[in-house]
Amino acid sequence: MASFQSSCTLLGTTAPKPRIPPSSAKPSHHLLPNARRSSRFHVSCSGGPAEEGKVDRRNMLLGLGGMYGAANLVSDTKLARADPLLPPEFTSCGISYVGDDPLDVNCCPPISDVIKDYKLPPVRQLRVRRAAHRLNRVNVAKYKRAVKMMRDLDVSDPTDPRGFSQQANIHCAYCNGAHDQVGHEGLDIQVHFSWIFFPFHRWYLYFYERIMADLLKDPTFALPYWNWDHPKGMQLPGIFDEEDSSLYDTNRNQDRRPPVVLNLALNSTVTDPAQIISNNLSLMYNEMIGTPASATDFMGKAYRDGDAPPTFPDGGTSEKGSHSAIHAWFGDPRNEYNEDIGNFYSAGRDPAFYSHHANVDRMWTIWNDIPADYPKAITDPDYLNASFLFYDEKKQLVRVKAADCFNHKKMGYDYENVDIPWLRSKPPKKAAAANIQDLSKGVKTAEKLFPLKLKKTTRVLVPKPTVGKADEVLVLENIVTDNRKLIKFDVFVNDEDDKPEEVDRAEYAGGFTQLPHRVKAKNSKSDLRLNLKQLYENINIADDDSVVVTIVPLINGEVVTIGGIKIVEAPSA
Repeated sequence: MASFQSSCTLLGTTAPKPRIPPSSAKPSHHLLPNARRSSRFHVSCSGGPAEEGKVDRRNMLLGLGGMYGAANLVSDTKLARADPLLPPEFTSCGISYVGDDPLDVNCCPPISDVIKDYKLPPVRQLRVRRAAHRLNRVNVAKYKRAVKMMRDLDVSDPTDPRGFSQQANIHCAYCNGAHDQVGHEGLDIQVHFSWIFFPFHRWYLYFYERIMADLLKDPTFALPYWNWDHPKGMQLPGIFDEEDSSLYDTNRNQDRRPPVVLNLALNSTVTDPAQIISNNLSLMYNEMIGTPASATDFMGKAYRDGDAPPTFPDGGTSEKGSHSAIHAWFGDPRNEYNEDIGNFYSAGRDPAFYSHHANVDRMWTIWNDIPADYPKAITDPDYLNASFLFYDEKKQLVRVKAADCFNHKKMGYDYENVDIPWLRSKPPKKAAAANIQDLSKGVKTAEKLFPLKLKKTTRVLVPKPTVGKADEVLVLENIVTDNRKLIKFDVFVNDEDDKPEEVDRAEYAGGFTQLPHRVKAKNSKSDLRLNLKQLYENINIADDDSVVVTIVPLINGEVVTIGGIKIVEAPSA
């Protein structure tokens, strides 16, 4: 998914982010289907009393203990600079504008004078998160009651941080430019498309789940997960499709209500359920096993204090793949920006979002247990020390860090043990290599095609640094996209069969998915990098010095321009 990176400053000015007094804050509201929409986004975010004054970032790190302790401030220059991403200052939440007319949404959290460092409580009994489609009636009723209690808080006290709207606003504020990085005014915090994606969302769900358990007075309550990686879970779970339920959201794609099969490839030309499921399982295998060649391939690239907000291609394979596909598939096309789940700022308004992300979190636990020929632990202190702010179930504002969420069982929960069919869904290896001489007839080189406006399927002959099988990366450079549009295109290598609707084949290299989102500028520019080592094995590549790359636009390709394409040697570990 592409990032909503608007910094809370007035478009076209360099003025500081405006503050709004708490009394003027309004709770965010649901969009109505077919409502008249404006062309300008306005995220209004409340400010308030300071959190006991601003804290010097070095003193703050020294005072946090654990990974923040003075023992870590050694002679290493990176440590001495104290580069991990810091939690935002809630008092600095402000307004962002894009376009001409405002959409009045309050994303910002209530202000607290006290911030405590969070310590995981002792685990007396693991909460077991179960697949949503397997829940019994008792657990379904309990889940509905918990969400209703959170919705009731929206009415009785709209500023209660445990309320449903306030919880939804967490995602909006952290993802849509409402928070600046501490000490970097105008530079947004973005919790997608980097190595903090999984830790942030794990903590987010952790407190969301504990709030529901506390409201229910049931410490065993666990958030169900949407088992979309299994054929039996590849549709919207029925518990979210009951119109009189607290779990229902009107702002979903009405053409994709159950029993319509989820299409992770987002290819509307595929209608055969068996092919869709085969595609889904193969995509899951690729993003979890076949494509990643390093921990950051799966987790996302490094993101440190002072870095520009990351963009879609910087994310890990799971985030860019199944995670983004769910958001795109169920977003409501009747709304201009595919609200609710189809846009970061509104995704948390759909109860299904939390079960979706529970399965995303489950993917992290599964990936950690899958053997690989690369180390999976990221030991960079800037990753370990990245920190965030959340309200806990007692309405206390707490500071948490990434390093404390790596062991989900120490956080008090686990996932039920179910079959994982995509572990057995590796694309079949081709018996013979493609004949590059025949395949490349009439195919132009990059110099003659790029920059490319992606209006139609395009084939291009791309030279390789090394003949035959090698550890290489395909790079699509300077991809310019319209941020307001849902975008999807796929990439194949040496595809003789020319069947873009089948991504369960060896020739499929990967894809690009962007959700419509809100940033300062109309367009974004990024690079897409696709690992080729495993693909070369799968297609049984011959001793060729070039390949034919096929780029297939699926959604809004006409608003995409690709500046260039090349194959480079993979970076050394």
